[in-house]
Amino acid sequence: MNAMKIGRLFRITVLLFVVASASSVCYGYSEGWINLKSYGVLSTNSGAVNRDHLQKAIDEASQNGGTLFLEPSADGYEIASGVVLKENVFLRGGSPVSPRGSKHPERMAPVGSLIRITDHKHPFISVQSATAISNIQFWYPEQTHADAEAIHVYPPTITLDRSGRVEGVTLSALTFYGEYETMDFRATADKHCELLLIRDCYGYPLSGQFITIDYCYDIPRILDCHVNPAIMRSFDRTYGKAMVDAVIRNQTYAYQIDHTDNAQLIDVFTFGTYGGILLGAESYGQLTNFNFDCVTIGIHKLGANTFNRNWMVAQGSIIANTGEDIQSIHPILVEGSGHLSLSNVEAFSGHNPALTTVGKSYGYLMVRDAGELTISISGARMANYIADNPIAKVNSDQAVITVATSFDKKNNVLSGTF
Repeated sequence: MNAMKIGRLFRITVLLFVVASASSVCYGYSEGWINLKSYGVLSTNSGAVNRDHLQKAIDEASQNGGTLFLEPSADGYEIASGVVLKENVFLRGGSPVSPRGSKHPERMAPVGSLIRITDHKHPFISVQSATAISNIQFWYPEQTHADAEAIHVYPPTITLDRSGRVEGVTLSALTFYGEYETMDFRATADKHCELLLIRDCYGYPLSGQFITIDYCYDIPRILDCHVNPAIMRSFDRTYGKAMVDAVIRNQTYAYQIDHTDNAQLIDVFTFGTYGGILLGAESYGQLTNFNFDCVTIGIHKLGANTFNRNWMVAQGSIIANTGEDIQSIHPILVEGSGHLSLSNVEAFSGHNPALTTVGKSYGYLMVRDAGELTISISGARMANYIADNPIAKVNSDQAVITVATSFDKKNNVLSGTF
């Protein structure tokens, strides 16, 4: 074969490789992944048919381990609830994280690796050990976005398979539209979970509960997650004032942690929920770089002992401005025993047209019905509260609070022991 023919053959080979690679990159598809279309998961199928086909693909992939790919589609895929993601399976789509929703080019709907959920029978998907879900959008198209009296109470979108212990779950780059409760990881003492990682997830649950974790030992982590009623803005389903008010009336928390060892929460956000985060009596860990906006209670910490029911909280902002009455509005509420360290955590208030607001909080820190409790505060800015003193103790004579290099609502330096 002469040199000219060899050169031409080489150029053709390179061209074919580039075209094939470009096709793969277009959908985020990689060699070795299993396209769920090959199992009959199609945008034209009913939800029940697609669920059965998806479950078959999961069952087979679980035997050796594998990645199931949900190819982006203009219409998405209706899939009935009750899917079990079995061990060793990675369910992946090709959608990017969508903080304001994706948008169909011709109608008001999301588009991409999109799962449409229309039934109320079960949590959509239950996860077992050594599983992952990423780059998928979950949509409840029949959920109201304008009538607070007609909210559908759906089961959680993602939960644990409670038939046994669950160890090692990664959830990343997920977007949720119209869900009622987003992620429910409430385990039990005998069937607890471990090594749960949730990152880069966006939604606005109409129950007010985005991530709930209980009995998850060995460092659960929540990173870069965002809760906001404008999550569906791109396809014109942003929740109005009455809907946000209804969410707040549930008196739930966007993030809830209990029975955990050294939980890690970094860069978390919520807007328009009753509570930012509930730190349960049997938990300890670190919360850093956060914003809890338009809430009744920003941080609610409980504690069951003085040994290791301690939370280190730093670099955050709380806007507590809504609730039934101003006496119930607290940026930080602490009960029980243990320790809380607050470093560079500011609290201010004001009005917001997206919900009904009081516009002020009662104080900065309320300690109530506490046992042996210590709290240290440094670098705090406390503003827009009505109480004479930003720090209050009720039935908490044993609680010791120290403050350094902080400022009250009149810009006076606040320091000392309370």
